[in-house]
Amino acid sequence: MEDTADSNPQSLGFTEKLKSWLSWSWTYVCFIWFGMVLIMIYVLWSPLKLQETLSSASVFLNTLTPKFYVALTGTSSLISGLILIFEWWYFRKYGTSFIEQVSVSHLRPLLGGVESSSTTGLFASVNGEAEPRPSVSECKVWRNPLNLFRGAEYNRYTWVTGKEPLTYYDMNLSAQDHQTFFTGDTPQLRPEDAVMQKAWRERNPQARIRAAYQAIEMNHECAAAYVLLAEEEATTITEAERLFKKALSIAGKDINLLVYIKRRLAMCARKLGRIKEAVKMMRDLMKEFPLLGMLNIHENLLEALLELQAYADVQAVLAKYDDISLPKSATICYTSALLKARAVSDKFSPEAASRRGLSTAEMNAVEAIHRAVEFNPHVPKYLLEMKSLILPPEHILKRGDSEAVAYAFFHLQHWKRAEGALNLLHCTWEGTFRIIPYPLEKGHLFYPYPGCTETADRELLPSFHEVSVYPKKELPFFILFTAGLCSFTAMLAMLTHQFPELMGVFAKAFFSTLFAPLGFFADKMENFMPSSFWHQLTRI
Repeated sequence: MEDTADSNPQSLGFTEKLKSWLSWSWTYVCFIWFGMVLIMIYVLWSPLKLQETLSSASVFLNTLTPKFYVALTGTSSLISGLILIFEWWYFRKYGTSFIEQVSVSHLRPLLGGVESSSTTGLFASVNGEAEPRPSVSECKVWRNPLNLFRGAEYNRYTWVTGKEPLTYYDMNLSAQDHQTFFTGDTPQLRPEDAVMQKAWRERNPQARIRAAYQAIEMNHECAAAYVLLAEEEATTITEAERLFKKALSIAGKDINLLVYIKRRLAMCARKLGRIKEAVKMMRDLMKEFPLLGMLNIHENLLEALLELQAYADVQAVLAKYDDISLPKSATICYTSALLKARAVSDKFSPEAASRRGLSTAEMNAVEAIHRAVEFNPHVPKYLLEMKSLILPPEHILKRGDSEAVAYAFFHLQHWKRAEGALNLLHCTWEGTFRIIPYPLEKGHLFYPYPGCTETADRELLPSFHEVSVYPKKELPFFILFTAGLCSFTAMLAMLTHQFPELMGVFAKAFFSTLFAPLGFFADKMENFMPSSFWHQLTRI
């Protein structure tokens, strides 16, 4: 048994060495094959009468009219143009080249290319040292702490614009969340709970509402049904608040239901202008359930405190949650930057700062802005209104465009209220990209920016929104190649049509120059090899 166990690693090592040798030698095999082809052409030059064939071909080509060449180059330009259009569309939609993707997927294994079997990878820590990559997915989707109400807010947008603000993927994630939250603590589902489980999965909003009423008919104290009606049927925040209060009165001891309902009631109070009441409800909720930090209730609290302009209380919340051991968010990073910018922004002047240099407080504000921009580089364009805002999705991807939309939608007003804060942001945010190492395999203050955010954001954000992408992807080689080919062949077609005789002379000169090395090689081979050797080869 030991011999067998010892022989397996040896056999595996030999196999890996063989694969690596084949992969290494593949490049040289191409050159050997090309040389053999040249030698074979030379050897078979006389037996196959290639000289006569080339002569007849040249006579045939000389008899062709310029219209043929115009049609040939025009057709080549048309085909390459169609390929260019398709490649450009595919790149804009999926972020990669179709030809490159097919080549990597199907040709790379044939050429001996193998992807690394290691899935750990390396991350750069804050101090620049390498750390193992966390096992948690970089592109985990989180529930938006400040998500809007479907009936009272999202549906009103649809009625006015005719556009759907939520994607099916986003709504499906919400349905899964609701099924998890509202299953109940009982080991066996009650009939009304089974109806509600099915209701959350319904794609049609009216079907969900009908199922909620059906559950209420089965049990008038079905709190989950009133939650669904408050979210989906209520057309005003006041009506939603009334339904949530009804659900709270019959929720019992179900912790998930209690936390969800109390949080939504606090959000209703915030939207109706009772901000101090909302702040008290959020604080009480955080004290009552301190272990539910993953729900990010503190982000709701931060936004409400900013509306009250209670900046000291905001700083106290940040002191607790802006900790190196806790996960970050755009709300945490940009709120911290806002507080530091607010302290100096009212007197900040780029011209004065360039003459005298930055003070300590200004330097702290700029560093906080750089930190926030490194965490999520999509936010500044929304805050500076360089990019139009849309309604935020129900789920967000941290460091992605979806998180930037959600943050700017609720916090833009707070940045505008701080005099000069947006001006300071405008003057300094682009300096962040000079600090971040390039390429982005290392970060400066955070882990490297994940490369999977674009795909996830396209699933979360509606199709009419232009997704912000960072880092900007360079155009694939095949798009540039097809663009050059299309332009070149179109130019040849136009020149051949306008100047047929001149282009004919140019073509002959070009091909004679192109085949000159081949003739030189053939002459050298005849001088180097004895004539009897070539005679024997031709006989073979």
